[in-house]
Amino acid sequence: MFNSNSSMPNTHFARFKTSKYAVKLDPMLKKRDDFEDMLEERRNSSDLRYALRCYTPVLYRGVTPCKSSVLKSMVLQSDHIHYVINQVSKETGRATDDVQEEASAILEEMAHRLQLSTVRFFAFTLSKIFKTLFRSICVNEEGIQRLQQAIQEHPVVLLPSHRSYMDFLLMSYLLYTYDLALPVIAAGMDFMGMKIVGEMLRMSGAFFIRRSFGGDKLYWAVFSEYVKTMLRNGFAPVEFFLEGTRSRTCKSLTPKLGLLNIVMDPFLKGEVFDISVVPVSISYERILEETLYARELLGVPKPKESTSALFKARKVLSEDYGSIHVYFGQPVSIRSMAEGRVNRCQFNLIPRHIPKRPDEDIHNFVNDSAYRLVRAQEENMVLKPWVLLASLLLQKHHQNQAPGQKRGIALEELTQQAVWLRDLSRQYGAFLHWPDHTSPSDVVYSSLSLHRGLVRISEGRLLNQAVIMLSCASYRNQALHVFIRPALLASAIHAASSNKKQEVFNSFSFLRNTFSNEFILCPGATVQDFEEACYLLVKTGVLQVNPQEVVVTERGHRTVAFLTALLEPFLQGYQVSQTNMTLLRYIEVLSSDLQKNTLAALLRLGAVRKINGYVAFNHPCVPVWFEWLEQQLNKTCKNKQAKVQHFSDSDISASMRKQLEFHTVMCIVRIFSLVAGISIRQIQSQTAYDFFHLFILPKIKLKRNEQDTRGEGTSP
Repeated sequence: MFNSNSSMPNTHFARFKTSKYAVKLDPMLKKRDDFEDMLEERRNSSDLRYALRCYTPVLYRGVTPCKSSVLKSMVLQSDHIHYVINQVSKETGRATDDVQEEASAILEEMAHRLQLSTVRFFAFTLSKIFKTLFRSICVNEEGIQRLQQAIQEHPVVLLPSHRSYMDFLLMSYLLYTYDLALPVIAAGMDFMGMKIVGEMLRMSGAFFIRRSFGGDKLYWAVFSEYVKTMLRNGFAPVEFFLEGTRSRTCKSLTPKLGLLNIVMDPFLKGEVFDISVVPVSISYERILEETLYARELLGVPKPKESTSALFKARKVLSEDYGSIHVYFGQPVSIRSMAEGRVNRCQFNLIPRHIPKRPDEDIHNFVNDSAYRLVRAQEENMVLKPWVLLASLLLQKHHQNQAPGQKRGIALEELTQQAVWLRDLSRQYGAFLHWPDHTSPSDVVYSSLSLHRGLVRISEGRLLNQAVIMLSCASYRNQALHVFIRPALLASAIHAASSNKKQEVFNSFSFLRNTFSNEFILCPGATVQDFEEACYLLVKTGVLQVNPQEVVVTERGHRTVAFLTALLEPFLQGYQVSQTNMTLLRYIEVLSSDLQKNTLAALLRLGAVRKINGYVAFNHPCVPVWFEWLEQQLNKTCKNKQAKVQHFSDSDISASMRKQLEFHTVMCIVRIFSLVAGISIRQIQSQTAYDFFHLFILPKIKLKRNEQDTRGEGTSP
């Protein structure tokens, strides 16, 4: 799974055929594990007996569970903490005892206090809730057995995907159910502020950390030593979310490296022989926060976590949220991943307790490992029929925007298209849960009924409403990892001026680089991704590829049209910085997540730069660069109406020009405000004005004097 030199895609996929979710296999493909519904037993037995049952998990090398007070004492007495305390004392002039007391207070605020009685309470309560909310919770029990073995052999790190608040509760619930050691879970400070609930989470294994540490050496030292002490001694599996936060768009986020650096450190310094990292894929048929996510992406502030808000949310208990699939992946050995890539001798040159900033080789190793682990999560995400239906409905909605054209799609047509896309998804390696024993029309109708809050059936047609476009898009996004590489290639073919393979590859490379913040695309794997995309499209009869040319076959046009349409909302989203907002066709462009990724791409590609928390513009190359970027993106857009439109002075009155300037500048300022460390107040009006004249005016061809268009970019 993690062989970076392989040019062929990992195409193990399966189909479900029975009510017990047994897997029916294509003999040419690698087998995935079977699923079992763990709620089935809960529905037929006492929840109280389940919560109070004998719980005797086997720990790493038979160690006995460590009390919270003993763990904190080990952390505070470590050589690393003493060294940092002395350093901080010298740098600040504070007494050593004062710094020691601060370190103790940080640890007291942070540390978990795991108590079995609280765990039993959660086990009882969550059983009641899960049986009410979900039809089934399906788990690959072979993965559970692999995890049990891994826990006994090496320290274990659990890396679940993060799509819902439910994730960490579900993980602890499953490990308790299968008599495995309960994890200690990295949680944000937001949860600690919840009255009663915050302390209960702490007593069920959560430890609380700040969202950012800034330059606080002492906090970082206490936090890292706390995690490493638990890991070195194997007291419990350590669990955290590699993406850092919940994905509001339901596609994988680029991984955050802070905690992964910490958990790899004991191995790199030779303090443990190996560490097992277990990627866990959690797939929801219907997400509890679907409406909340759409509102947040449109700019509505995230509600503060509170106990009162939790009780107000109890109305969800009357809803049906379908099924959950949890897939415990193969444990990944850090030792095996590092073999031939990392020279650990460098860590012998200084004492282990002295902090050392990782060099470039270590950083690249951790970064590559993080991307591969997120890819492993994606490959084992189970796609439900609704994910395919949402993809088709969104494309149909965008095609039917002409005045007088009927909205929606006939149910029979939707079913036919869904069957076609089901077969295509399987050929591309999707882990698809489509009941083969049920007729396609029943599968489609069942999915539409479950998501009746997003779609409705009227006179045999399915109607979408614009207000819930982002919610539908979030479900479509769950399948993007299956199609993204073929979609990039299809769009590259559409953009290239000829069928020459090198030109198509250049377009593919440009698009892949542009979208490297948007999708999980492993660094340095452009050629591999291109070859994987070619392999899949050739395999399905869409392309004919020879050493010189890439040609679309006669029967491949339908697939190419679908793939380019799948990427088109993102292409137009990246044009938002060059386009009047009123010209946009896709609701997804309003997503704050997409806007943030757009600016990240501009920063990475050198169009803009950050200076001391401010944005500066690389002039005079900016207009030229954006002219080229505009041409590339426009060539890739299938619909000419989605292209950047050009105006002359005669087209725009003075009042219209002022409105256009104001709205466009405010849109750009909003984009910048979404980048970490940049607030709207920090972007001075002069900067916004200069940006407008350097960037927007050349794109809409409004004639300005030479001083406006050629003046130097400013940084406050």
